[in-house]
Amino acid sequence: MSRFVDKISFFDRRASPMEDADGIPRSGLLVHHPRSPAASPPAPPRTQGISSSTLAQLFKRVSDTHSDSSSPPSSPSTSTFTLELATPMLQPFVGSANQIPFVLSFTDLTYKVKVKRPKKGSCFPSFKRNPTDGAITEFSSSKTLLDSISGEAREGEILAVLGASGSGKSTLIDALANRIVRERLHGSVTLNGEHLDSQILKVISAYVMQDDLLYPMLTVEETLMFSAEFRLPRTLSADKKKARVQALIDQLGLRSAANTIIGDEGHRGVSGGERRRVSIGTDIIHDPIILFLDEPTSGLDSTSAYMVVKVLQRIAHSGSIVIMSVHQPSYRILSLLDRLLFLSRGKTVFYGPPSSLPIFFTEFGSPMPDNENPTEFALDLIRELEDTPAGARELVEFNKSWQKRTITYKPTIAYGEKQPLSLKEAIAASISRGKLVSGATDVSTGSASSVQKFANPWWIEMGVLTKRSFTNTKRQPELFIIRLGAVLVTGFILATIFWRLDNSPKGVQERLGFFAIAMSTMFYTCADALPIFLQERYIFMRETAYNAYRRSSYVISNAIVGFPPLVFLSFAFALTTFFAVGLAGGVSGFMFFVAIVLASFWAGSGFVTFLSGVVTHVMLGYPVVVSTLAYFLLFSGFFITRDRIPKYWLWFHYLSLVKYPYEAVMQNEFSDPNKCFVRGVQMFDNTPLGALPEVLKLKVLKAIGSSIGVNLNADTCITTGTDFIQQQAVTDLTKWDCLWITIAWGFLFRILFYICLLLGSKNKRR
Repeated sequence: MSRFVDKISFFDRRASPMEDADGIPRSGLLVHHPRSPAASPPAPPRTQGISSSTLAQLFKRVSDTHSDSSSPPSSPSTSTFTLELATPMLQPFVGSANQIPFVLSFTDLTYKVKVKRPKKGSCFPSFKRNPTDGAITEFSSSKTLLDSISGEAREGEILAVLGASGSGKSTLIDALANRIVRERLHGSVTLNGEHLDSQILKVISAYVMQDDLLYPMLTVEETLMFSAEFRLPRTLSADKKKARVQALIDQLGLRSAANTIIGDEGHRGVSGGERRRVSIGTDIIHDPIILFLDEPTSGLDSTSAYMVVKVLQRIAHSGSIVIMSVHQPSYRILSLLDRLLFLSRGKTVFYGPPSSLPIFFTEFGSPMPDNENPTEFALDLIRELEDTPAGARELVEFNKSWQKRTITYKPTIAYGEKQPLSLKEAIAASISRGKLVSGATDVSTGSASSVQKFANPWWIEMGVLTKRSFTNTKRQPELFIIRLGAVLVTGFILATIFWRLDNSPKGVQERLGFFAIAMSTMFYTCADALPIFLQERYIFMRETAYNAYRRSSYVISNAIVGFPPLVFLSFAFALTTFFAVGLAGGVSGFMFFVAIVLASFWAGSGFVTFLSGVVTHVMLGYPVVVSTLAYFLLFSGFFITRDRIPKYWLWFHYLSLVKYPYEAVMQNEFSDPNKCFVRGVQMFDNTPLGALPEVLKLKVLKAIGSSIGVNLNADTCITTGTDFIQQQAVTDLTKWDCLWITIAWGFLFRILFYICLLLGSKNKRR
């Protein structure tokens, strides 16, 4: 194979970090550009304490090179941004050149979880009684996922965590990234010897998850551009943000897919490897100081995986700490890694530079064959030991003794004789070099309160979120068309069933049926909002975990994006039913009907949105929505009036969402005191006297009138609209009160949704 040419040892031919990044075009393939010996001096050796260009400065060169180029590209389709990587080192950061700005140390990290043990043959947990106090507790055992893990990661280096599946790689990354509840995690994590505040960590770091969590209908370029809008401050011009995005697209090898949508199961989009690179790009756009990655090369071919790690190496050299988990790196990827940490069932079996692997295993008694991938050999040996009764215990103990004899790096001790910079000084030095573009940090006090949590104000976040949601939604018109079709079909059925109702007692009862079905339909058709947040939940958690935007901005944006379709649906339903049924009120009555239908949609969508923040799966949400809305209809006052509801259930009557729009449309229809709905002998309808001949009915009517001293005839108005409202016990609120209360319900549910996001999106293991 080409990588074993002349059998030169991999450890003896590692190139300079900047020298082996000569050229990566937009395709992502490594290409060698021949140089003239006289024109290009040899690359300088790696010097600790001297930082290369930050990613922000490299991106700036991209835009400068692109804008100042005197020769136009051969064609628009082949134009690309040029990134010159083999550049001389820039001036050192603030402080001594022999000091290491950032050292992330972790000592004796231990993490255990409780495992519930049900009784054998039963799906229910078993319990035990404490012999001391007699207390009954659930029987469970603990499982150790991390067992006294120690090490450190330095600026300018990549620390790779390796091990088989289930070894604890992802758990360690989560522990370092503060994604485990501190009460359950033992040990210490420090940055430059100082305990790292969680708020500061969110600002100076980024976390790339193993799963690709992206909006399916956005293109690659749009996805990265929206990430730049979130992560980069508004002080950075739109042109510079676009230049950073374009440069990142080229360096991730996504130029050919820049205008392709991400895609999902129903829409064809980018490939799996391209999707993975987009996920990484969304989290490195703001040039973080600490970058955590959970298996960033998963699902990529060897060239793409090498390309990704090459980008990570540049990020490290720009003044970042890069910590990543990787399952089994190739020989070329291994050449880019600076430190390795091998895990076996939560325990450390090796920690050190890759060049120490052959010596380590030789002293252990398992010499490494020539020309074999060191990581493959190590992982195979670890798997063999894990299959033995003693497991990898012997290798764990040997690593402890070997570390004591050979370790050259000690926590918080920098190269040379000087201590590293303090955290405050290190952050200040990084910002002075252009790092932490989104950090907007004042380090004069060096405390968490001096760090701005978010890159942009809330109205900027809200605008970007709204634009992104509109873009993603408008490319799925079938969702709105289906919802509109459901409303129109429902309206058509109701209009044809209740066509031109008269003002008879039967017409009154039929109006009540129409109002009850129509208002409850508004809430049931809002159930389609349930999957929206459930689909976006993990995207939301990933983005808010590191302060891309505020939760309040997301809630407001969610309401803004969902409101225009509700207006359209309200007019569509009102136009379909109001005039066909023959409801009263004229233009003003029609406009109020539209308003109450819109308010019902608003309250219903708010209720469903709130539930989507409570439940975790759509199959759990739909039964809750349907059953709750059925209870609301039951207590709305249609089946049983307010004055007939038992007192112990009266509270639910006032909690019913259907009550208020139902009473509002009733008052809108029957509020005219001059409109009569029962005249003369119509009072006998729906009674045994209704079967009598008309002549007898008139005689009975006159007899009743004479007995009470009132002249009653066939044209006498017996019941007006106001009388009917009183009969239905709809007297405690006006129609405008009902309208405002319905609107208030919509706001209340969105506030509850916001509280759910605050309490339920901590994104931490327990």
